[in-house]
Amino acid sequence: QVQFVESGGGLVQPGGSLRLSCVASGVTFSIYDVDWYRQAPGKQRELVATISYGGSINYGDSVKGRFTISRDNAKNTVFLQMNALEREDTAVYVCYGRNRFGATAYWGQGTQVTVSS
Repeated sequence: QVQFVESGGGLVQPGGSLRLSCVASGVTFSIYDVDWYRQAPGKQRELVATISYGGSINYGDSVKGRFTISRDNAKNTVFLQMNALEREDTAVYVCYGRNRFGATAYWGQGTQVTVSS
């Protein structure tokens, strides 16, 4: 059974930090590109960051300089380190794994991040 499972969300004050994890199982993780998306109530889903199977990285404009995406293929995990969090970062964060060499792709269930004082 294929799963992409997020964790690490929670409530944090503005200016604080969180680290999200996305753990994959049932796939050859090393050939998957992984995206972090977020969706806030009443807003469109937004691509936050992407890390390719080879380690190439891209960020959405709203998080550049504050968020860092990384991966550990030995642990089948992608991380999203979020610093200097703002209220506008409040959303459900979801990871999306895409097989670079095939048609398969999988969504996680999401983890809630709430930035509030």
